[in-house]
Amino acid sequence: MVGMTSGDSRAHATAEADTWVVIPLYNEAQVIGDVIRELLPAFSNVVCIDDGSRDGCGEIAREAGARIVRHPINLGQGAALQTGFEYALERGAEYVVTFDADGQHRVIDAQAMLQRARDENIAIVFGSRFLDDRTKPGFLKKVVLKTAVTVTNWSTRTRLTDAHNGLRVIRADALRKVKLRQDRMAHGTEIVVQLGKAGLPYVEHPVEVIYTDYSRAKGQSLLNSVNILIDLFIR
Repeated sequence: MVGMTSGDSRAHATAEADTWVVIPLYNEAQVIGDVIRELLPAFSNVVCIDDGSRDGCGEIAREAGARIVRHPINLGQGAALQTGFEYALERGAEYVVTFDADGQHRVIDAQAMLQRARDENIAIVFGSRFLDDRTKPGFLKKVVLKTAVTVTNWSTRTRLTDAHNGLRVIRADALRKVKLRQDRMAHGTEIVVQLGKAGLPYVEHPVEVIYTDYSRAKGQSLLNSVNILIDLFIR
């Protein structure tokens, strides 16, 4: 059974009361407090799905001001996202922002994507690190990610430049059509498939992915990008 605890009830000056930020969380004690504190001035509703962590990061996130939903065992990032989506929809979310726990995403990009969804009546805004030159993934990583995009676009009949970017804005009508069942990195393709089938308008928006020694160690390494390709070919 999934356990839920509430974080601080402090009020935050924000215009995004209809929006929930969903963060899959697994052993991110070193950085998650700072991630939450950077988000809260812009987004008052932040929920972390503590996916069987063993380092106390869920409690750190709660103390920083996030809501916490706990998986008693590690079920994978896809399962954590699905739990977060259901949690947000049950609380009347009109939009959900998916945001990584390791500090690689920028709050200002999430804000711009949400504003674009509102202004242009867009159901899904996908973040892309390849629409401008701010992100420096390295040559080999870029080649692997571009290959993953080609395979994903071919298999999903979409036209994306960055299919495995964790920063997204999804409107509630699109979110209700998502039922993630894949674990590991395969959920990234699965969510594109399901959102594509929704037949709702989508766009990509330029974002910066911040690579640090920490984020590379936690999953942004070249090896992890190769694992994305492996998952794609064995789906």
